[in-house]
This record gives sequence, C-alpha cells and structure tokens, in this order.
Amino acid sequence: MSDTQNNGVAREVLSEVTIMFSGDSGDGIQVVGNQFASASSALGNDTSSFPDFPAEIRAPAGTLAGVSGFQLRFSSKLVQTEGDSVDVLVVMNPAALKQNIAELKQNGILIVNIDGFKDSDLKKAGYTANPLETEALKPYRVFKVALTSLTLESVAELGLNRKKALLCKNMFALGIACWLFDRPLEHVELWLKEKFGSREELLTANKLALNSGYNFADTMEMFGTGYTVPAAQLPKGQYRHITGNEALALGAVATSMRSDKSLFFASYPITPSSDVLHYLAKYKNFGVKTFQSEDEIAAISAAIGAAFAGDLALTSTSGPGLDLKQEAIGLAVMTELPVVIMDIQRGGPSTGLPTKTEQSDLLSALFGRHGECVLPVLAAASPGDCFYMIIEAFRLAIRYMTPVVLLSDGYIANSAEPWQIPDVDSLPEVLPNQPLSDRAEDIFTRDPKTLARSWIVPGMPGFEHRVGGIEKDYVTGNVSYDPDNHQKMTDTRLQKVQGIRDDIPALDPEELGSGDLLVLSWGSTFGAVSSAVEQLKREGLAVQMLHLRYLYPFQNGLKEVLSQYKKVLIPELNLGQLNALIRAEFLLDTEKLSKVQGRPFKISEIYQKCKQILAELPA
Repeated sequence: MSDTQNNGVAREVLSEVTIMFSGDSGDGIQVVGNQFASASSALGNDTSSFPDFPAEIRAPAGTLAGVSGFQLRFSSKLVQTEGDSVDVLVVMNPAALKQNIAELKQNGILIVNIDGFKDSDLKKAGYTANPLETEALKPYRVFKVALTSLTLESVAELGLNRKKALLCKNMFALGIACWLFDRPLEHVELWLKEKFGSREELLTANKLALNSGYNFADTMEMFGTGYTVPAAQLPKGQYRHITGNEALALGAVATSMRSDKSLFFASYPITPSSDVLHYLAKYKNFGVKTFQSEDEIAAISAAIGAAFAGDLALTSTSGPGLDLKQEAIGLAVMTELPVVIMDIQRGGPSTGLPTKTEQSDLLSALFGRHGECVLPVLAAASPGDCFYMIIEAFRLAIRYMTPVVLLSDGYIANSAEPWQIPDVDSLPEVLPNQPLSDRAEDIFTRDPKTLARSWIVPGMPGFEHRVGGIEKDYVTGNVSYDPDNHQKMTDTRLQKVQGIRDDIPALDPEELGSGDLLVLSWGSTFGAVSSAVEQLKREGLAVQMLHLRYLYPFQNGLKEVLSQYKKVLIPELNLGQLNALIRAEFLLDTEKLSKVQGRPFKISEIYQKCKQILAELPA
C-alpha cells in the first residue's frame, strides 16, 4: 500500500478491491456492475465478478425478495473468485443494506442513497428503526449521498419526466465509484453510445448523470482520498471481458469455423442458459442458425435432426429442461449422432432457485435416462474455460459419434473475467468422420480404434440408410430384437464411450506428487479451491488440488493420484454427487464438503475445512 498523485488527487495504491453494488431489481444494478467490471478489465486489472439477482422478473420494489446485487473483485494480481467479503458496499435502499451489510468488512466503505430511506422503504425491508440513525453502522465508514435528488438535478435541463430521469440513477452511482477508484469515464461513455445509438435524449441523460456523479465525488471531497489499483501482470496478448455463456457461444462459432460445418442451435429459453441463445443469434453472418423452440423436447429433437443432416448440433438448457430432454438424448445415443447438450445448472429441484447456482445435475447427466444409456460428461471450470470446453465437447461428439453433455452453472454463466483471445490457428481442428468404405453394405462399419460409425448424411449417393430408436443389427443396421445382438450393441456403445479415456489427457501420479491432503474440484468450485490451496501451501502445508473437467469417463491415472494422499476432500455445490461416484468407482474413503445455498463457495469455507482435516490426521 502506498500513496500517489493523479490529476492533483491524493490516491492510495491498493493491490486489490472488492466492491458490491446493490439495490432494487429495477435500479440497473447489473448494468452498473458490468460496466465497472468492464472498465477495470480495460485498465488491465484482473477481475472476477458475481451477479446475484432475484428470480422474479419484477419483485415488489423495495423488498428483500427484489434485491439485486453485483460483486466485483479487481486486482493487480491474478484472482480466481469475486472475494469472500467486500471493501465497498453501495446500496440504493434499506432492503439492499439489510441483505448485504454482513458482507462488508469492518471499517469498509458504505455508500448509501439516503433518499431511499423513507419510512415506507424501511418498513418494506423489515426495519423498525432507521439504521442510519442508530449505532448499527458504527463499524463502517458511512457516506450518505442523496442519489435520487442529485440525479434529478443532473438531468433537469433535459426536461425528462421523473420516471425517465430516475433511470439514470445507476449512472450517477457509477460515476462516484469511478472517481473513487480512478476509473476513467471514456470506456463507459463509449458503451452508452453503442447502447443508445440514435436515442440522443437517453444518451445525453445517462452521460450527464455519469459525469455528475464523478464530479460530485471530486468536488465534495467527502471521501478524503481516492484509491487506485495498478494493472495486473497478465500474459501478453489481446483480452476481452467475457461471461461464461458468451464464451460458450463464441466457442461454438469457433468450432463451426474450424470444422467447416454450419452450426445449428436449438433452445427453449430457461434461466440461466437463455443468454447463449441471445449471443448466438447475433452470429448469422457466420452461418449460425438459431431456433427458439416451443419447448425443451422440441429443442433437443431439432438438434438431433440437424446432426442427422450433417450440421454441428447444439442445444442448451438448465436443470428442469435437462429432465425433459432425457428421452430424446437416449434417441441420440441409440442413433449414435453427435449432439452437444449444454446444461447450465441452477438450484433445484422443480423451479427451485432459478437465478441461483448449484452443481446438482451431475448424476442426472450421467444416469438420468432409462436403459443402459452412457454418454461423455464434461464440465467447464471458469467463464473463459467455457470457450475451450465447448470445442472439446464437439471434438469428442464427432470423433466418437455420440451425444455429449457439457456442464456449466449459474455462477460460471453470469460471472465474467478478462479472457485472452486465442490465435485461431492454435485451436484444435474438429474433423468430421468420413465413410470408412465406399460400399453401401459397409455403412454401419465401425472405426476399429474409436468404435464410432461414420457420419453418413442424407444425400450421399449409395449410402441410403435408416436410423431410429429401435435397436439395430450390428452389421446391417436393420431393426433387430435378437437378444445376443442387443447385448453386443449395448456393450459396444459402452466400450465406445469408455474408450474416450485414451483420447483425453492422462493424469501423471509422479507429476502430481503425494501429500497429506488433496482437494478434488470440478466445475465452478475451481476458483475457491485453487485460492484456498494456494493460501495453505504458502503456510507450508502439504496440500494439493486436482481439478476435473472430464467427469465421464474419468481420466487414466486418477485412482493412482488419489491413492497417494492421506485424505481427499471433494467440495461440491450439491450433497456430494462426485464424492459418491469417486467412492463407488475407486473404493476410496474420500470426504465431502457440501453447500446448497444458491451461492458459490467462499475461499474461507474451503480453507477452514482443509485446516480441520489436516488437524485430525495422525502425526
């Protein structure tokens, strides 16, 4: 920590800051958070964000159910999570304060919109007394700002009605935050111009509010000092700010380019996967075809049809939709067609927690279909990792002629990070299976290495054939009810998928070493686990981590690696699904750490559990 001067303003240099914006779901909190995050990424900070919004489209204003929040950690070093607690909390109303004050560090900065603390607002939030007038906020540095009235004053010259004018309140708050942390306004102003385009009145109003907030913080000198966070030392290259769902869309388009095949995407809108449809719909110029279906069954059925026709076939959903797709996924297994199913997991069961995160679909992805119906299951680790894992899902689907499930979750889908744009030529090629023979009678011949059939599509002369959900003869493809044939086909489909373990990176027991404790992570637990393990290793403790992206089949060498440690801990946002699989597969006495609260793990939760296990190990 040191001091610096910037434009005559004394600024304290910090290595990192965690800030949270919070207010009513109609306050534009997600916009503020995303723009502050994007501006921080543009300045070279490493960032990690966590948007937390209500399930209701428009919850009652001012209530706890309607609180929307956005937490951002921006740093001069590598960060993997949005932070366990916040240094700065910006709240628009009492409900936002009540919902999030426990996240604010002692002596942290609390910026409060005092115009939102009327008696009616306090009552909606469940306060019997105004916390701004009691000792409740004494542990914090409280800065009271009349955000509502100041916003109205800042745009008064435009003659907007009150409702339109108040839509700019979030920009006034963003202006204050930008001054406080030395974020130039140009990046946000450019975004405003792109967003509002020719709607000059709205563009001008938002720019006025943004600059007024910035100037207010500058001239009032209420904070005493400002702060700055230097750029992080990231690998050289070109970066962009990216969410997990956006990365999935870009990865699918990149696969289309690398395979020279058209991408067909079919989806029924469901939170939190809907943004994939929104993003892919923008890429018609790359030959992408998007289909918003009437239901989940239609979406997966259309994708299977596209695979049969020779296109890259993709569908996305969340937990309830995966349930509905399962029968048709079984059809894709039986017909041996390459379809990728993205499951953006959320809290369940039933409607559950539609805007909150969970990892509870793993067993459903593996075993949720009737019959012996195996398929590969992969999982992305972070927003940027989604780009590469969708390419890998397509590679395996096409090489082995099988549907593949790729798991993400609400945390990965909506959070964002700086992502280094890769060289296109460095991306793996996704090569379609060509006919193994030019003889019609060999249509159903299998590749001796992968056991995959060729990708025969309608219109190939001499290759007329039938596929369907009824069992087919191993050689001829004709409908067959022969018991021995069904045994052979079932065994073959299993062997084909299990053979994928020889086509994915093997784990080297010598490279991963041994020790007291191994923390085994998958999916979005990656960030919290890696941060906690690094902290423990700095303390000299014999702790390592292993992150799995391949959940079926497991990688070669996994059992050997796990067996080298005295104890294996598996943290999951479920009740222990991967833990149950590992124990059953390898007969190891692993330990689980479960959390099903709709929120990701904190670093401290992993850290404390590891410390507990290490303390209980025999000397």
